[in-house]
Amino acid sequence: MHSEVKLFVGAAVALGLATAALVVLPYVQVRDIAPAAQLQPYTDQQLRGRAVYIANGCVYCHSQQPRDRRYGPDAARGWGRSSVPADYVFDQPHLLGTMRTGPDLFNIGARQPSADWHLGHLYQPRAYVPGSNMPAYPFLFQQKPLAQEGDVVVKLPPSLEVPGQVLVATQEALDLVKYLQALDRTYPVIASPTSTQPSPDQ
Repeated sequence: MHSEVKLFVGAAVALGLATAALVVLPYVQVRDIAPAAQLQPYTDQQLRGRAVYIANGCVYCHSQQPRDRRYGPDAARGWGRSSVPADYVFDQPHLLGTMRTGPDLFNIGARQPSADWHLGHLYQPRAYVPGSNMPAYPFLFQQKPLAQEGDVVVKLPPSLEVPGQVLVATQEALDLVKYLQALDRTYPVIASPTSTQPSPDQ
């Protein structure tokens, strides 16, 4: 009987310590963080695009969290400064990601601001990035004999054009591109006096 009580108490203490270290302490550290002045809330269209990003599993292959220079070559890859908690104030849920089958997208809106490029890349990634293993998303587009008023025609490389047809982006594709273009965290971060985070110009 005594051993069962000890086991229960030990398990409760271990669970309490783990909860304090992994849930309570991180919450206390980040609960009052304010966004940088340059960081704006997502628009309705960007939020719809974010939902498309989640629904199509983009988070499984792309992260949104460049590492500190001391822990990896992310800055050398052109992915920008390391992320800080304030960068994610408007992200619910956070899409940090755990895999990098593709490049980090934390600053893809700054690295590649062209909507035409994003639309074509979503339709056929290998036409824009040779050797890419990203799947194509043709279901986000429609082939039509003629574009109608309000249609956004995708400008494709000649090798992808279908004679007598135009490729039109669906609203889902347009929303997704707006979300990708919003991923721009190139504003400077002011480190606290006790922080060892390098400044963006270092």
